Amino acid sequence: MTLRVLRAADRTAVPWKNGGGVTREIAASPEGAPLDDFDWRVSLADVSADGPFSSFPGVDRTLTVVEGAGMDLMVGGEHHIVDEPYWPYDFPGDLETGGRLFGGPVVNLNVMYRRERTTAEVAVVRGTLRLLAPQGGTVLAVALEDGAVLDSQDIELDCYDAVVADGASSGVLRTQGWALLVTLSAR
Repeated sequence: MTLRVLRAADRTAVPWKNGGGVTREIAASPEGAPLDDFDWRVSLADVSADGPFSSFPGVDRTLTVVEGAGMDLMVGGEHHIVDEPYWPYDFPGDLETGGRLFGGPVVNLNVMYRRERTTAEVAVVRGTLRLLAPQGGTVLAVALEDGAVLDSQDIELDCYDAVVADGASSGVLRTQGWALLVTLSAR
């Protein structure tokens, strides 16, 4: 098994595909894949203004507001109010999507996965988490608050630090607050 800790402080802000904001990639597969050919990608996005989302043909998305008041998403011509913190919202990345902010900037945690190659399950949880990846898959946990500890290595995680597990064995993450847990499987 491989357990990797990915520190928030090590991430570089890069412009969105459409130039409308910035994102910080947490992890992707394959590592270093371009935006038009990843199997899956998890990132934090800073949204500071109303506007369109980038289009990702063949990709499903899960957006979770982790800071701010949320937004009104217009997905394929339908309104979706996304204003509950830590509540994952799924939508197709290839439908025309735009966002209108409620009360200022937000930070979103985004999980994107190519629907023909990968499935993803996203949950916001707290407590003791067994990081057990499915066969041939990956599990990723992102601390949404300070104070999480990776038991097997006695490593503390600060807010937005992440741990990725691949393989058959498991690690244990103990959280005092919330964490986003993503389980990714190849189709």
